[in-house]
Amino acid sequence: MTGLERVAWPPAPIETERLVLRESEARDRAAFIELYASPEVGTYLGGPRPRDELERAVPEIPGRRPGLFVIEHDGTMIGMIELNRRDAEHRSQVRPDAGEAELGYLLLPDAWGRGFAAEACAAALGWFADALPDEPVVLYTQAANDRSMRLAAKLGFTEVLRFEEWGAEQWMGIWSPATQSG
Repeated sequence: MTGLERVAWPPAPIETERLVLRESEARDRAAFIELYASPEVGTYLGGPRPRDELERAVPEIPGRRPGLFVIEHDGTMIGMIELNRRDAEHRSQVRPDAGEAELGYLLLPDAWGRGFAAEACAAALGWFADALPDEPVVLYTQAANDRSMRLAAKLGFTEVLRFEEWGAEQWMGIWSPATQSG
């Protein structure tokens, strides 16, 4: 076993100044549906998914898998964050042999612009660096997603390449615990 497969899951909840990163619970189902159905959230992800489809497809306890944290603020789910190893079926067409963990995150639009994404991602990356200190993390985003590009820079991701996929310019950055200070 390598990487995330070696890490005991779920870890204890991770607490930051304003947030708790924790395992998904049944009470989070409505927020998961809202995330995936939101036109704003889906802007750079191929668009929203139909709510009726989500009502049928989202399990009672959604997102319960290693590497996925619910982002909670004041006792309510405001988003999710995931550190997920790309398996052979989901590897990047750009780096098909790379098996790095990938950082992904979604926040409900009401939580945007308040620094929650940066706080949650920094906490998740810190947890990852403690659990797997020698492993890099990659982040993919559309180059047109200004918010995501600013967050990647703030978190210390370094651009590796840009490429065209899904009809838009994509950006890939890498973050390594070894290159981060403190």
